[in-house]
Formats: sequence, C-alpha cells, structure tokens
Amino acid sequence: MGPLLFLVYINDLPKAIEHKALPILFADDTSMSLTGPNNIQMQSGLNIAFEQLFKWFISNFLLLNFDKTYFIQFNNKSKYTNEGKQISVANETKFLGLFINNNLSWKTHIECIKSKLSSACYAMMSVKPYVPINTLKMIYYSYFHYVMTYGLLFWGNSPKSIQIFRLQKKVIRIMIGCRSRDSSRKLFLNLEILPLPSQYILSLLLFVIRNKNQFLVNSEIYHTDTRQHANFDHPSVNVTKYQKGVYCLGVKMFTMLPSYIKTGFDNPKKVKVVLQKFLHENSFYSLEEYF
Repeated sequence: MGPLLFLVYINDLPKAIEHKALPILFADDTSMSLTGPNNIQMQSGLNIAFEQLFKWFISNFLLLNFDKTYFIQFNNKSKYTNEGKQISVANETKFLGLFINNNLSWKTHIECIKSKLSSACYAMMSVKPYVPINTLKMIYYSYFHYVMTYGLLFWGNSPKSIQIFRLQKKVIRIMIGCRSRDSSRKLFLNLEILPLPSQYILSLLLFVIRNKNQFLVNSEIYHTDTRQHANFDHPSVNVTKYQKGVYCLGVKMFTMLPSYIKTGFDNPKKVKVVLQKFLHENSFYSLEEYF
C-alpha cells in the first residue's frame, strides 16, 4: 500500500508548477524542466516555480530536502556559476538510470557503464569453459546487452561510444574463443548479434517508426509528387548537437532505408523483424557505412 498511498498523496504536485515548468515524476523521483533564452529569465522562471512548489509543500505538510536537490543547466560550452542560492548547482546528475552532464557529452554515462561491461566480460571469461554457446548467448543478453543498450538512443552517437563498441567486440571474441586481434565482423554474423552501431541504428529507426506522428511527411508540406514525397521532412537546423540528435538523425536514417522496408512501416512488430534481418545481413560497423 505504501507506493500507492505515496502516489495518491503527490498526484496534484504537477499542477502546482505545470504552467511555469515541465514536471517529470517517476516513482519517488521528481524533476522539473525549464527553458529560457538567457540566464536572467531562467533564474526568474526558476524562482517562480520554486515559490509555487514551496506553497504546495507547506499545504501538504512537507519540507524540501536541499541536500538532495540539485540544479543543472544544459548548454553548449559556457558554464553556469552558482549565485549563492540554497540549491546546489551540479555539473552532472543521474536521471532514470542515465548520467547526464551539463553539456550533454555523455562522457560520465559511458565511463559508468564501461566498468559494468568490463565486469560482464570477466564473468563471460569465467564461465566460457563450462557452458555451451547457447548459454553464453543467454548470459550475453542478460548481463551485457541490457546494460549496453539502455539509453543507447541518446548516447549511441557520442564519439566515446567507440569504447563501448570495443568492449562488445571483446566479449564476442571471448564467447567464440578467438584471439584479441582477430576480426570480429564475421563473429557477429555467426552469433547473429548486432554490433553496437547497428544496434544504435535499429533503436533510432524503431523510435521514428513508433513515433511517426511526431514527424512531418514531405507530401504534407510539398504538393509536388517526387521520389521523396513519402519520406519525412528533414528540419533545417544549425546547432550541431541537434543535428546529431534523435530527431534529425532519425529522419536521415529513415530516408536512407531501402524502399521495401519503408513501405511496411505501418506495422511496428513486422518492421522490427525486417529491420533486424536487414541490419544482421549488413552488420554496419559505423554510421558512415550505413549512409
């Protein structure tokens, strides 16, 4: 009953701040997101949101724990300085299992999962002499794959993702019993396991297909019947982080898909099987290979 009563108790919390900030509630973890064109307006919006939040706390006989409350400002290069407020300014934070820093470089998250995946490689090496390949694949998916693919949609295009790909190749060689310098491309094909770049492509394409209502089709904008009329419209943006983000890269990858796959994307379950087969057959080692 505890979790249920807790949710009932805080169910009106978002209404206290939703007209000034975007509330995000997950179990007992509450966050709010604000946007602003400059630091002054951001600070003003933050103060108003917290003033409303404090009123809600007082009305519900609660107190805010400042030791567990952090503020993080996302930016490209400039750094935010603490202006003596009670809430500490953090350069990085953990949100729903993802370690996010203030410039969205994903360095912290990748460093974190590297240690977990290294432990998985050691575990695989320990059990390799005693179990068959089918059992090793089960261990791979339960102990390595789920850590590697969690949040891959967001950090998979990071330059530091190559470190995770190297660990994936290492664990594949351990499973087969190859030397550390042997090529792993054929090993992925034999085990029917997608390399990290191919897995990232799969995650991105499935996101686009499952959220197609969030994308504009060229035929909705341009009334000329061209070869690109069934593709999604590619947004015109100048910010590099946005160009390499989920939306822009997703549209670009979908455009490059073979036509026989794009014609059947109305059925997400069917298209996932087709996509996996397509990516297994090609086994892309980089986004450049795919494009």
